[in-house]
Amino acid sequence: MFISDNTKAILLLTAPLLLGKSNNDVKLLSNKEYHQLAIYLKNINKQPADLLGLDLDNILNGYGKLEYIRIDKLLQRGFLLSQVLDYWYARNMWVISRADKTYPNRLKSRLGEQAPPILYGCGDVNLLNQGGLAIVGSRNIDNDLINYTNNIAQLTAEAGKMVVSGGARGVDSAAMQGALQAGGVACGVLAEGLEKAALNANNRLVFQENRLVLVSACDPKSRFLVGNAMQRNKYIYALSDAGLIVNSDFNKGGTWAGAVEQLDKYRQIPIYIRSTGIISKGLEALRDKGAQLWTNPNSAIEFSDILAEKLPKTETHTQKDLFSDIDNIEAKQRNDHTPEQKLFIFVAELIKSNLNEPKKEKELALLLGVSSSQIKLWLNRLVSEGVIAKQGREAKYTLCSHSQNLELFPS
Repeated sequence: MFISDNTKAILLLTAPLLLGKSNNDVKLLSNKEYHQLAIYLKNINKQPADLLGLDLDNILNGYGKLEYIRIDKLLQRGFLLSQVLDYWYARNMWVISRADKTYPNRLKSRLGEQAPPILYGCGDVNLLNQGGLAIVGSRNIDNDLINYTNNIAQLTAEAGKMVVSGGARGVDSAAMQGALQAGGVACGVLAEGLEKAALNANNRLVFQENRLVLVSACDPKSRFLVGNAMQRNKYIYALSDAGLIVNSDFNKGGTWAGAVEQLDKYRQIPIYIRSTGIISKGLEALRDKGAQLWTNPNSAIEFSDILAEKLPKTETHTQKDLFSDIDNIEAKQRNDHTPEQKLFIFVAELIKSNLNEPKKEKELALLLGVSSSQIKLWLNRLVSEGVIAKQGREAKYTLCSHSQNLELFPS
C-alpha cells in the first residue's frame, strides 16, 4: 500500500488514527478547516507534504499562532501513523486523500469543501469513478420490498451498471447483495464498521473479482455516530448517476434527510421514488419536493436510458471546488466582456458560493487567498450592486435573497 507524503500529512491533520487506546488531546482539523488550509498552501505554492519538512515555521508564518501550534502538534503523531498504516495494510485496507489521483473526481466536483479529505476503503478503488444507481431506503422493510430491491439491483447488474448504497441492513444490504449475486458490481459507502466488513469472509471472493468496493470517510475502527451516518448520504449520491428511494419515513431518519438534502440543496442527479405497491407518506412527500416516479424498466436498455437522463442545468448552492481546474469559466462569460469584467464575474461566483452562511471580510479573504484590500474592493462592489449585504455589529456579509439568479453585466 503506497501512501503519498501528501496523504500522510492530511492523515496527521484530519484523521483520529484509532489503534488501541487513543490519547489524542488535540482537535483534528474539520473538513472545512482543512479546505481553508489547503487553499492557503496552494496560494503560497506549497503542498500538504511540505508541512512534514523542517520549514514549518516559514510556511505557516501568515496563518495565525494558535493554528500553528495546533497543526504542529497534530503533525507530531508520525510514529502512531506508521503503526496504523501497517495495521490497515495487514487487513487489505487502503487510504487515499484529495491529493491523490485515485480520489474520485465525482466527490471533488460535486461536493467541493464538503468532500472528505480522507477516504478509507477495501476493494477496487477504481470503481469509485464508475457511477451507477444509488438504491437506498429504510432499515426495517418487509419481504415484498426486499424482493423489489433485489429485482432492481439485478437489472442494474444486467445493464452493466454499479449499485451504490450505504451497507446498512434493509434496503441497502438487499441492493448490494442483489447486484453481487447477479454477477454485477456494488459500492458500499459505510458510516462505520469498515474493518469488520473488510475481514468478512463472505466478501473475499467479490473483492478478488474486483466487483465490490467499500469506502468510508470514517476511520475503519470508528463506532456508529448519527452524524457520520447523515454525512455519508451525500457521498452515496455524489458517486451515482441517479438515485432510487425504495422507502422512507416522513420527516425523520437518514434516508429522508439525505433525499431532502439532494432535492433541496445539491440537485445534481435525478432522484426517483418507488412507484409500485404501497406508497408511504415519506415517498409522497419526497415527490412533492421534486422526486420523480420510477418508470419500472423491463430491460437493460430501458434501464440504461434512465441513467442517461440528466437534470436540467440549474444554479445550485454547492461549494465550488478550488482544487479543480477551472474548466467552466469561459462558458459562463460573454464574449464581449473585458478581461476585468470576466475576472469579476468569476470572483463574484466564488464569493457567492462561500456565503451559504454569513462571513466576515477576513474569512472571505482567507478562503480566496487574497489580501484584505482586494477582498474589500470586491465586497464593496457587490454590495453596491445589490448582490450581497453587510449586516450586524460583526460586519458579516450575506447573500441577498434575489442574488442567486442575478446576471452580472447584462447585455
